[in-house]
Amino acid sequence: MAIRMPHIIQARKILKRSLSNGSTTPASMDIPKGYFAIYVGEQEKKRFVVSVSLLSEPTFQQLLHQAEEEFGYNHPMGGLTIPCSEDVFTDLASRLGAF
Repeated sequence: MAIRMPHIIQARKILKRSLSNGSTTPASMDIPKGYFAIYVGEQEKKRFVVSVSLLSEPTFQQLLHQAEEEFGYNHPMGGLTIPCSEDVFTDLASRLGAF
């Protein structure tokens, strides 16, 4: 008997689509309802699409506070930018169920 995990499969598809490497569609069209784009990285930024439910998590709010201190409200990528390593972000987002 197989166990189906549609949310995990859907999250992988969203994550693959969200990376902004040569996408031919406008970035805003890649974002499904209930999700938002975020740029993560210390040097090179990668784009992720995560659930809005992440906004209510205290750990994520700490990252937002760090982003506010570093960038203010002028985000160089044109969207929300988080100044942490990609590995730290993906670990945190996975634990919080953001993908």
